Amino acid sequence: MTGRAEIYDEVSRQLASVLEGEGDRIARMATVSCLLAQAFPDNIWTGFYMVDRAKEDELVVGPYQGTLGCLRIPFAKGVCGAAARTGETQVVEDVHAFEGHIACDSRSVSEIVVPVRDPDGTLFAVLDIDNPEAGTFGETDRAALERLVADVFG
Repeated sequence: MTGRAEIYDEVSRQLASVLEGEGDRIARMATVSCLLAQAFPDNIWTGFYMVDRAKEDELVVGPYQGTLGCLRIPFAKGVCGAAARTGETQVVEDVHAFEGHIACDSRSVSEIVVPVRDPDGTLFAVLDIDNPEAGTFGETDRAALERLVADVFG
């Protein structure tokens, strides 16, 4: 049986191959969302919320795979907002115990949100992944996803 780390390694290899020479950020986000969703089909939402440069304290939905997501998330609310506000990856075992959680999909129980930065270090998005089971995400996911977004967008 293939472990989560090996799946992330394979996704990273696929991304390196498919995205070689592709500079468009939206195309890169769409491809990351697609390959991660296919690699982990139990997740119900895999995608990006982008910093709205007009408001700078709000995220707006970007490329994703899954059910309907929230269109906008303030930095002051939810797991995505916490990741954007603090600049730190958020790993949440049970979103119902997370103060200020926004229920975009009532089936979501565990969540991981990774800040995504430009090469100069400016936050431009967060990668958000939701799963219907508690405790799905851990240190393996955090390390792999942080490395993946750094490789793809850094």
